[in-house]
Amino acid sequence: MATIVVTVAACSGSNGDASIVATTDIAEPSAADPVEIEPEAMDAAEPETKKWMSVDADGCVCADGSPFEFWERPADPTKVVLYFEGGGACFSAESCSFTDGTYVPSLNLGVSPGGRGGIFDQTNPENPLADHSFVYVPYCSGDVFLGDNTQVYSDTLTVEHKGFPNATKGLDTVLANYPDVEQLVVTGASAGSIPTPLFAGLAADRLPGTKIITFGDSSAAYPDAGPINGLIGNLWGTTNNIPDWPVNEGITAEEWSLPGLYVQAGKHAPEITFARFDYAYDSVQSSFAALAGIPADDLLGFINETEFNIEAEGVPIASYVAPGTDHTIIAGDGLYEMEVEGVRLVDFLATLVAGGVPDDVSCVECRRP
Repeated sequence: MATIVVTVAACSGSNGDASIVATTDIAEPSAADPVEIEPEAMDAAEPETKKWMSVDADGCVCADGSPFEFWERPADPTKVVLYFEGGGACFSAESCSFTDGTYVPSLNLGVSPGGRGGIFDQTNPENPLADHSFVYVPYCSGDVFLGDNTQVYSDTLTVEHKGFPNATKGLDTVLANYPDVEQLVVTGASAGSIPTPLFAGLAADRLPGTKIITFGDSSAAYPDAGPINGLIGNLWGTTNNIPDWPVNEGITAEEWSLPGLYVQAGKHAPEITFARFDYAYDSVQSSFAALAGIPADDLLGFINETEFNIEAEGVPIASYVAPGTDHTIIAGDGLYEMEVEGVRLVDFLATLVAGGVPDDVSCVECRRP
């Protein structure tokens, strides 16, 4: 396994010495209804045309303070994918526990994303991203890559919510290693899909003339809920790195919402193409919404509502909604097998990669549980 060292911006937070003790009213996981989160599966057994290389992440840390690393797979230097991994989230002493929390607090170092399916499969002729270079950012901060805070949850639990600096290290690697990139696809699954519009907007600032596309997998149901935005945002330190865009002037933690990332990035850089995929009754999104105190009995209603609100602000977003309760699809064979109302998901993605904007696709019989 080759190792490369890339000189990019330091992976340090804006308030590394700041910490506050958290007291929250957010619902906790119950023993009867646990949320089980595992790192995205990786299997290095399958052969690949291009090899993954570990990238130096000096200064970056996971939630428990352990080392961080990320991965690069060079291919076409003009076409690049920036991928953010999923793996839960946390916002209290119980949910942020390093042993039985609702997220992944550390990495299994040295295990590459090699051998995965879906968009990572270089051998599938239907994969529209097979020839793209990849920068893969693992996830171990519990803050959906938006945090930049050292948070004291109890006398025995201090969490490094440093997802934003970790993700920025990935973007900086794209900028350093692919200066001639013509197309950048910013994508991710689960928690990793949430920051895709934000980092697309940040990439647009640094890559004028580059075609930037986002594809978020399985996070569309989380609504704009001001008090919860503010509570969790203060724990994670989300406002510490709000971009200095004119559209963000005066924005507060309560207003810095997950669906709002599409609105702010889309208004700032309207040339970005936004798209997303969701299962209509995704059980993981339902569970995390409930943990945050948001009733999620009608998840499909939330998905439709966030799309309506984003587009009402003048930001178009292409949406693909499939039936069922599963969670995430782009890193497995389901990407090639999924078909809704006569439209295959891989064709929906291929249209995006080809520079088009596909029509919305939504299930009619969505199999509500």
